Amino acid sequence: MTQDMLHVIEWHNGEKHFSPFSDAEMTRRQSEARAWMAANDVDAALFTSYHCINYYSGWLYCAFGRKYGMVLTQDESTTISAGIDGGQAWRRSFGRNVTYTDWRRDNFYRALRQLTAGVQRLAIEFDTVSLDFRRMLDAALPGVEMVDIGAAAMWMRTVKSAEEQALIRKGARIASLAAAGAAALIREGLPEFEVASAATDLMNREIAASFPHVDLMDSWTWFQSGVNTDGAHNPVTNRRVRRGDILSLNCFPMIFGYYTALGRTLFYGHVDDASLGIWEKNVAVQKRGVELVRPGAKCNEIASELNEMYRGWGLLKHRSYGYGHSFGVLSHYYGREAGIELREDVQTELRPGMVISMEPMVMLPQGMAGAGGYREHDILIVTESGAEKITDFPSGPEHNIIRA
Repeated sequence: MTQDMLHVIEWHNGEKHFSPFSDAEMTRRQSEARAWMAANDVDAALFTSYHCINYYSGWLYCAFGRKYGMVLTQDESTTISAGIDGGQAWRRSFGRNVTYTDWRRDNFYRALRQLTAGVQRLAIEFDTVSLDFRRMLDAALPGVEMVDIGAAAMWMRTVKSAEEQALIRKGARIASLAAAGAAALIREGLPEFEVASAATDLMNREIAASFPHVDLMDSWTWFQSGVNTDGAHNPVTNRRVRRGDILSLNCFPMIFGYYTALGRTLFYGHVDDASLGIWEKNVAVQKRGVELVRPGAKCNEIASELNEMYRGWGLLKHRSYGYGHSFGVLSHYYGREAGIELREDVQTELRPGMVISMEPMVMLPQGMAGAGGYREHDILIVTESGAEKITDFPSGPEHNIIRA
């Protein structure tokens, strides 16, 4: 029935789109992966995650239940997209692109077989390939040995080039702009989602104005009030702002798949003495954390020193999560660079070019004096001699008590 229907095609429609990264930058990334492949006797690599395909090709896909991939050999790089995407993958990819159609359920694997003919040793991302996907890969590529490239690719991504740093700086600027605009809108009775929507609109407009051509996708805002501040990743709700509320404003501009973030604690109208004391202590921890980020510092040692500050105030038991993490190609659904986390069990030594957040948080439950979640979030670029804080939005009670 489908014999006259195409299964794998080159659907190159339009011209290549603007990229914030030069050809030299994209070649550098692919060359680093190829060097790893050569050193590990790997014939080809199949990237399937959002973050690796975006990092090595410049294209961020929308899965919606379909498979996507990028095959890297010593000679070529080719993204594998679905027909539903039209020519968008071709326009965004640094390198070749092939498209598979929906007419047979194995067409993704048909495309993969064409691109890996003769391959005996294939690298895949163990950390994102599900058991079912692995079974399908084994069936599609019988006799091919599969090894992991996920961990190696993560470490390649952790040190940001000058071009990556420039893009992240733009994101930090846009996050601050959106936060300022959103904070100016806060008033009693306004629902959380109205503030969040306004901040996200501001980010999208500024991103659109900052590049000749850009895909506007995934930027978001978490604005929480009252009890909803107890979780940093709690969703936006229709709760209305009340006088005396603790507030948490978090803006996340997503630009070409790169994540930046800004987070601030605010209060509406007034802040009681107990809350003020906790807020000031959390700001002090955040400022000390910024001072500790430098080349040669170990993630676990930074965490340990900041723990002592909380311990001295009896607040250590109210900590919510690690003190910070790596930035780059990531979002809330892809790309965590878990090797750089400011946690007690991560001994990674910071290096120049790494980009990391400093975002301490404590949460006191309802019924306690000062109840709520307190969080301050900045971004730092590790330099040769220290770290540069690229977040310029003010923090603390001197700046972030919103007048009623």
